[in-house]
Amino acid sequence: MRVGVAGGTGWTGRRVVDALRAAGDEVVVLARGAGVDLVSGKGLAGALADVDAVVDVTNTPTRRRRTATTFFETVTTTLQRAEQAAGVHHHVVLSIVGCDRVGLGYYRAKRHQEETVLAGPVPATVLRATQFHEFAAQMLASRGPVVVAPRMLCQPIALAEVVEHLVDVVHGEPQGLALELAGPEPGVRMDDMVVALARQRGDRRPRLRAGLPGEVGRQMAGGGLLPTADGPRGRTTFDDWLASPDAARTG
Repeated sequence: MRVGVAGGTGWTGRRVVDALRAAGDEVVVLARGAGVDLVSGKGLAGALADVDAVVDVTNTPTRRRRTATTFFETVTTTLQRAEQAAGVHHHVVLSIVGCDRVGLGYYRAKRHQEETVLAGPVPATVLRATQFHEFAAQMLASRGPVVVAPRMLCQPIALAEVVEHLVDVVHGEPQGLALELAGPEPGVRMDDMVVALARQRGDRRPRLRAGLPGEVGRQMAGGGLLPTADGPRGRTTFDDWLASPDAARTG
């Protein structure tokens, strides 16, 4: 297959590109670094020539609902219009388990992205995944004097397994809203994950276990980010990941 990867130069996107190539696919990176602007559409029509499917793993650093919503809606609309013109058969987007139940602004923006994708002109699959094990390393990447360990209940999964599942989805038929993808261990606390990784790395900074205020904080700490039905599950526990080379490389 010839597959376009929107956001293919990003943290998740690079892994998706590598996994697709390892599976024998021809990959077209859809990102500014590859001469494609997903907001304006510049360079997109030529890049999508003979592309069979597109997987969208784009992201935005903002957590503001309005700004994030505008970004995801613009990118999705721009992509799908160009895909329709190019004859692309399948649009796949990575989303977040619980984005329809937790009222965080960024999650609401992801929910709007899902709705835009599923209402669009190209047959699509929305794959929701739980938080990655690697998020703990991202929390430690801050150079501040304190490590912030967010209080949230999750069912974490290794990014490698999310990527593996995305490749399978891209090679299959459009599913609409797919079954939620999660890790093997329900009810893991993200703050515990951050503290465990900090100890392993010898990071001696003070650790602040902090939850978001109000209803959103209660939703995140109370299981709003856990899957609500059966679905595909990863194999790698957080402790397995912690003992792997990935844990040392990430961050």
